[in-house]
Amino acid sequence: MKKRLDPTKIIKKVSAKILKEPAKFPKFGVGDTVRVFVRVVEGEKTRIQPYEGLVIRIKKGGERASFTVRKISNGVGVERIFPFYSPVIDRIVLVSEGEVRRAKLYYLRALSGRASRIKSEYIFEDTQKGGAEPTDGDESKADDVSAKAAQA
Repeated sequence: MKKRLDPTKIIKKVSAKILKEPAKFPKFGVGDTVRVFVRVVEGEKTRIQPYEGLVIRIKKGGERASFTVRKISNGVGVERIFPFYSPVIDRIVLVSEGEVRRAKLYYLRALSGRASRIKSEYIFEDTQKGGAEPTDGDESKADDVSAKAAQA
């Protein structure tokens, strides 16, 4: 009798291999503004196209996890669903963190203009790289400036 392949066992093996790889994206949540750099293949050439928008949904589920990004393009709302473990995604940059009280922001589809804004804090590149700490040269410049201010 021939042994039958169990498709669920195959899926589990593949998903375990995928989930062992470290995440190539920053931690972000619903309400955050992200810039997703997508690989676009046109003929024989490949280029990277940024897609910036608001995360309105995160769907968990291991290797099938995905997130939806919504942006307004020429006055029309455009949503795109990105699987987390897609080879199409080059990198993800967190632009700003939004304050929301919902897990899914589908209600934004009905809103337009100022009503669809979300309270957020922008994240700057320097603070993420640890550029907030002054070096020895920066401290001496700060002392010079404070000394000149005291003389005036």
